[in-house]
Amino acid sequence: MTTAHHYGEGIDPERALKYAIQHMQGDRVEIVEGVIQGGGDAVTPPTWDHEHAAEHIRYQLYRRVRELGCVTGSGNLDLPRSPNWYVPDIAVVPEGLAKGGDALVPDQTLLIVEVTSESNADTDRVVKRKRYAEYGAPLYLLVDRMEKTVTLFSEPGRLGYTEVDGPHPFGTSVRLPEPFGIDLDTSKL
Repeated sequence: MTTAHHYGEGIDPERALKYAIQHMQGDRVEIVEGVIQGGGDAVTPPTWDHEHAAEHIRYQLYRRVRELGCVTGSGNLDLPRSPNWYVPDIAVVPEGLAKGGDALVPDQTLLIVEVTSESNADTDRVVKRKRYAEYGAPLYLLVDRMEKTVTLFSEPGRLGYTEVDGPHPFGTSVRLPEPFGIDLDTSKL
């Protein structure tokens, strides 16, 4: 009796795909529901108004993030046992975790912020919101530039976030709960 040897036998496809995107060109290479987005010449750099919105949020978080012993960034977030690997616009993580060099998982963050672009608005509104909740991100702030609204999702669970604050039109002050305990000014988004 002969045993057939199959190419790829013993290779974990999820691990292989995630390894591959970590070595692609481009700063914002993600896998969303098994589809690679960004990388190489295909990556579309964020527009200046997108960057302005992210920077406006980051600036307001800065002092409190430092007091909490955290950092802000756009590092890799792995969603194990799923075909997803995200690079959020902003994630707030404990400084000690940020020094490891590895991807983090959403439940290791204190806050994740996504700023929509025309090309990714539905992904940020629906797919990422569901996945961030499923993987335990305690707070998810969606800055929807198309709708000109800000929504804060909290109390994550397997079926999604159970608490939703918003959508609030740009210009409304939005309270980030503890450990932040600050009001975000959305008038300049």
